[in-house]
Amino acid sequence: MKHGFISVACGTPKLRLADCAYNAEQTFQMMRSAEKAGVKVLVLPELGLTGYSCGDLFYQEALLREAEEGLKTVLAATRNLEVVTALGLPLRIKNKLYNSAAIIQKGKILGLVPKTHLPNYGEFYEKRWFATAPAEPVVVNLCGQDSLIFQAGQIFECENIPGLTLGFEICEDLWSPDSPSTGMAKAGATIIGNLSASNDVVGKDAYRRQLVTMQSAKLLCGYVYSSAGAGESTADLVFGAHQLIAENGTMLAERRFEGGLLISEIDVQRLACERRRTQSLTEGAGDKPRDFQSFVLTEGVTKLTRHVSPMPFVPEGKEDRDARCREILLLASLGLKQRLEHTGAKCAVVGLSGGLDSTLAVLITGLAMKLLDRPLTDIVAVTMPCFGTTDRTRNNAVLLAEQMGATLRTVDISQSVRSHFRDIGHDPEDHSVTYENAQARERTQVLMDIANAGGGLVIGTGDLSELALGWCTYNGDHMSMYGVNASIPKTLVRHLVGYLSRDGEEPELHDVLEDILDTPVSPELLPAVKGEISQRTEDLVGPYELHDFFLYYVIRWGFPPGKVFRLAQHALGRKYSREVLLKWLKSFYRRFFSQQFKRDCLPDGPKTGTVSLSPRGDWRMPSDAQAAVWLAEVEALK
Repeated sequence: MKHGFISVACGTPKLRLADCAYNAEQTFQMMRSAEKAGVKVLVLPELGLTGYSCGDLFYQEALLREAEEGLKTVLAATRNLEVVTALGLPLRIKNKLYNSAAIIQKGKILGLVPKTHLPNYGEFYEKRWFATAPAEPVVVNLCGQDSLIFQAGQIFECENIPGLTLGFEICEDLWSPDSPSTGMAKAGATIIGNLSASNDVVGKDAYRRQLVTMQSAKLLCGYVYSSAGAGESTADLVFGAHQLIAENGTMLAERRFEGGLLISEIDVQRLACERRRTQSLTEGAGDKPRDFQSFVLTEGVTKLTRHVSPMPFVPEGKEDRDARCREILLLASLGLKQRLEHTGAKCAVVGLSGGLDSTLAVLITGLAMKLLDRPLTDIVAVTMPCFGTTDRTRNNAVLLAEQMGATLRTVDISQSVRSHFRDIGHDPEDHSVTYENAQARERTQVLMDIANAGGGLVIGTGDLSELALGWCTYNGDHMSMYGVNASIPKTLVRHLVGYLSRDGEEPELHDVLEDILDTPVSPELLPAVKGEISQRTEDLVGPYELHDFFLYYVIRWGFPPGKVFRLAQHALGRKYSREVLLKWLKSFYRRFFSQQFKRDCLPDGPKTGTVSLSPRGDWRMPSDAQAAVWLAEVEALK
């Protein structure tokens, strides 16, 4: 499917125990509903044609015969459906009975998968009726088809959609330490289906959720888990139709006690990207099953129903967001603590502008000093007003430093910059980039010299978003001795400052931090107009909300422009028009490629998230790489 999105579904039909004809009808009706909804892979419950809880009825010849007749009925009724479906039934093979899954498409059986691990404890006694999967593949004839492979661990590969390979296991297989899905994933399976009949007791749903989520994360796969529901025996157990769809450790969709179809989309392109990046499954390439089957799907555009966060760096729930903020602040402050301790720095010098980035940097520095059990007076907060500095930002910088207890220094750089203009022959009325960057570089010089004089380190304030866009002055605010914000994107900077303002341990900082949060983001390098900020960063480079979205999907997942744009439309299309999204996407690629030279010589800084542009660890790119391929694709989207 376009951009790698595959529509998958868990299906739990209502059944009647031992009524295979009825169950077959419910099965093919659900398959038709799935096909109509655009589903390409459907997973049904364990032993769904008979019901899981038939007990000793599995010894009955009549039930086993009717189960096979039920499969014939389903095949005949779905010969025009291309949805690949896994349905459960008992199968007799060479005088043994197996708990099995039939993988079917367009009225044909693609393969037969037996259950490998049979529970024999508590309320489950499957070994009473069923045999474990044979060690070697068996060739069988079933429902008028010859030479079908009956084998656990076999995979099903789509011929025309790269990255789409299916594998199936049954209930207890997931719970065992040597799950068949591990071998299937090593052999290339990107989506694993699980036909299950797991009963519900208090707390068991949470354990299942953990198992499914972790298996999808460990195997870098999509995992579709469909459990039995209404119609199973309630003599001793209750089956709650637990349905789960997970992808690489993220739960995409979940439902209990309802049955029916639960639909979401698994991104096999994203999974393939992660497998290439980590190479964690390549060691098991030799474990490929002896047999694999192929199938074909009609290509098209999958409708997106899965949630795509408009701010992928920022958790959406307050509890998760606060936990993320606490962890990032701890990681950043521990990194700075180690650097200060290792170098024996007598002080930490921070340029404090009254803006968000420098505020976060000085707050992290304060946390590091507390970890070192050093006084906050060891922080030298330097304000350096110049042509564009407003009273609001100057006052907030001073107030923040004073309330923290840092050592405050004010160095007005106006005269130094004017002197520099005279030295280089620049007209002060020419407000070009030279006018702006001269101020940024003068500020860095002041900070470096103060640090030298005091035996300290200059703490960088630039964030990840600015580094991606190159929105930093080379050898100006681009440079420091340790950049604590280097892996923190702008959208998250705001939440970190907000967290410290509202939930931190220093309530006296609340008012000044709230005013800083309300101040427009600006480098304040152009003269103020009537005392107000005249230069708003997002008017010049675009909304950071968009650039952080682009950054996440371009760098973390390697998605092409068309897919990034599609996701942006899905997540942010109500807020931004198509034209606006394309304008800033093009700007992102243009700036990202042209500004790599700044990232090649970044100072050290702690990595706190999955996206980092450090040239030493996470991002290696030639400074003269061309953006033509990416920009051409953006242009084609217009």
